[in-house]
Amino acid sequence: MDVFQWPLGVATYRNFPVVEVNWSMLHNERPYLCNFVGTVYENSSRQALMKILKQDGNDKLCWVSAREQWQPQETNESLKNYQDALLQSDLTLCPAGVNTECYRIYEACSYGSVPVVEDVMTAGSCGNSSVYLNAPLQLLKSMNAPFIFIKNWKELPAILEKEKTINLEEKIQRRKRLLHWYQHFKTELKMRFTNILESSFLKNNKN
Repeated sequence: MDVFQWPLGVATYRNFPVVEVNWSMLHNERPYLCNFVGTVYENSSRQALMKILKQDGNDKLCWVSAREQWQPQETNESLKNYQDALLQSDLTLCPAGVNTECYRIYEACSYGSVPVVEDVMTAGSCGNSSVYLNAPLQLLKSMNAPFIFIKNWKELPAILEKEKTINLEEKIQRRKRLLHWYQHFKTELKMRFTNILESSFLKNNKN
């Protein structure tokens, strides 16, 4: 293996915490269908997402907090608002930014909120979706991430309509599957990384 892929993970540099799973996180009714808390870049799919949410009035059913300028650091208040949005939403909308993969994907998993991921290539040379069918997000797909992958935000209204028909028991089971997958994902990647280090750097020392 020439290249070992490591996931982005959560934004620890912005003080995103290690989240402990509790009973209420799994079992409570969540008041919001979905959330999006983030920067809306000009001429991006995030602008299209905002329009689609407003067209169907779903912005009233979702926790939406958009800003025009990216902020490198969170305040205590903004971090708490973001964590509350994840905790109180069944779905977390994860539009592509500068890159397809973002911290939001993993932060949503931490709170049992299913990521709805925009599965498109961004500009650059980190992959080619016409050559590699699983590009982008190959690592997540290879490990069967229980996410909702979409190619266009026009698919969102149908997803939200379906979401309205899912009862609480089904949502509880889905949260359990997501949190179980996420724990397995982190454990598996840690083990793979350790094995790669041992096979690449420690094998010669043993001989």
